[in-house]
Amino acid sequence: MEIAVIWIPAHIEPSEPAVARCLSHLRRHSYRFAGIMRAPWETVEQTMIDGEVDVVVIADVAHLPPDRSPRIELAGSPGIDADGDRTVPDTQFG
Repeated sequence: MEIAVIWIPAHIEPSEPAVARCLSHLRRHSYRFAGIMRAPWETVEQTMIDGEVDVVVIADVAHLPPDRSPRIELAGSPGIDADGDRTVPDTQFG
């Protein structure tokens, strides 16, 4: 069973709607819930690098910092927009 945390950026208030959405996602995927993080992204990133967390669940893709790492990009898919980016519905970010 994969270990997951919920990350809610500190500026997101109220946080309850985001937490509820993330908890629902955790239940659907049967992840082992390790807690809610309100720390800076770099702290969350370090937990992944250290192998403490397998999955980071967020409520909205807009919550992710644009310069985040690790980063996964999909290239060469049909439906690419004018900027060369594609939004993939129901994509898990982590």
